[in-house]
Amino acid sequence: MGQNLAGVKSEDLLSRLVLEARQDLQRRRHLMGPDQLELAVAAYTPKDFIGALRKPGLAVIAEMKQRTPTMGVLADDYRPADIAHAYAEGGAAAISVLTHMAGFGGRVDHVRAVRAATQLPILRKDFVTDPFEVAEARACGADAVLLIVAALEPGQLKDLVALTKSRGIAALVEVHDEAETAAALDAGALAIGVNHRDLRTFNVDLALTGRLRRLVPHEVVLVAESGIHSAADARRMREAGADAILVGEVLMRAGDPAAQIKELMA
Repeated sequence: MGQNLAGVKSEDLLSRLVLEARQDLQRRRHLMGPDQLELAVAAYTPKDFIGALRKPGLAVIAEMKQRTPTMGVLADDYRPADIAHAYAEGGAAAISVLTHMAGFGGRVDHVRAVRAATQLPILRKDFVTDPFEVAEARACGADAVLLIVAALEPGQLKDLVALTKSRGIAALVEVHDEAETAAALDAGALAIGVNHRDLRTFNVDLALTGRLRRLVPHEVVLVAESGIHSAADARRMREAGADAILVGEVLMRAGDPAAQIKELMA
């Protein structure tokens, strides 16, 4: 999964990542029975992920991932708890933890490690398609899950958004165009993430946040994702109406991620 996939079509890559997530999900189902899962869900009181993004100024969701399908390995020595400490020190509003194993080197245990290391809200980032994964997210200490409109049928999306609310956690609903934004709002999304990267071409369009912000009511939190590498990019997102930015690659490659976060927020 570490090879460059620039020639892979969006549908192929997204479908493969979703399939890999489902395969790993089947493995994990057998590790935790329903009763054990519900006990773990009840034992954790979720933090206010969406509230953390509404603070004055531009909030930063700091993301950790060991590798990506398109960029390869980002960290040879991947220590989620240590990264979480650095992100908290830098002033991140929340932390995003990749749990997709095949594509990103992630696992659910990384959420548990980050939860033990920080009090910040945690976004469990994966290709979520199943109610089990929503319960599992809360059970391991996450306060929100990513739901990708392009990976879900409209009925699935509505059901999963409703389920996150009933489970007491948030959903960050990811979109890439006007139709997906409409679907997210129709499903009841309270937080929308604009992915600037077009998976069909891998091109990044930072103008997308400004274009889609006009469609999103201001009571819905808007998060700008992908292609944000500098303080100038961050400022552009704030001026476009983003409440928060989600930043991963630049932090994973930074020698001092705490300083990098402070620079993005300046």
